[in-house]
Amino acid sequence: MIKVTDVQYARIGVPDLDEAEGFLTDLGLQTSARTDTSLYMRGSDDDHHCYVAELAEPGYIGMGLEASSEEDLEKISHADGASPVEAIDEPGGGSRVRFRDPAGFAVDVVYGIEKLDLLPVKNIVSQNSGSDRRRLGVRAKFEQGPGQIKRLGHVVLFVQNFAECVDFYSSLFGLISSDEMFDDDGETIVSNFLRCDLGNDFTDHHTLYLKQMGETRCHHLGLEVEDIDAVQRANQHMSSKEHKHNWGVGRHIVGSNIFDQWIAPWGLMHEYFADMDMLDANAPTGRTPVSESLATHWGPPHPYL
Repeated sequence: MIKVTDVQYARIGVPDLDEAEGFLTDLGLQTSARTDTSLYMRGSDDDHHCYVAELAEPGYIGMGLEASSEEDLEKISHADGASPVEAIDEPGGGSRVRFRDPAGFAVDVVYGIEKLDLLPVKNIVSQNSGSDRRRLGVRAKFEQGPGQIKRLGHVVLFVQNFAECVDFYSSLFGLISSDEMFDDDGETIVSNFLRCDLGNDFTDHHTLYLKQMGETRCHHLGLEVEDIDAVQRANQHMSSKEHKHNWGVGRHIVGSNIFDQWIAPWGLMHEYFADMDMLDANAPTGRTPVSESLATHWGPPHPYL
């Protein structure tokens, strides 16, 4: 086993690269590279790309998980089902070891993908709360336009072999449980929010969410933005472009993140998120009813309820 440090990218099949580039640009990503068959999109963080759209059957293909070292990449290449270490023949370069998870999705463990200069984060405004005044003598001003995505933060998968998938991601890549969710019987675990194990360093409440379902698909990709202002501004821009909205703006109970969900022309859900719980490896695992996966502290009711 190794301990991956983050999700590096999602790989998505799309029917048309121009259409994909238009939607993802409106969403708040920027083009890092483009070939005849693939589109590589970045956020404001220094990753060369966090989203790969390639001409293929529409839908989720898989993800890249970041190894902490070349030594870890070599180590995981000896696991059952692993490919040998290979050079990545795509923009950004680097090396990878390839897997197929129990649900059939591709998983690349990667290291050494090119880093780019950070992009300036726009529209950062200090917040004046009722008991903590931070913006003193400065007026809040915002530029209009697309939201600005920082990074891919998490992937949400519905799977038919839930327990097998949880074991795969935890036993090979060191993901640990933040919240287990149980069914109506109060005992059967049917979903799990998993995070990277960074020891005493804090990380997102979840990098991967797995849920037992009668179908296998990606429910959504979670894309981090700066704060609640960024979520609201992105909502306004996506609405002005008449993209299809699903749910939000709200604040989840599990993970606590502010969210807003939009559906791409090829059907995949994309979620803006901000202000997620941060946990270290010492945080205990929560245990809650699966119904709370759709519960919010505030916001509109889930559209499927």
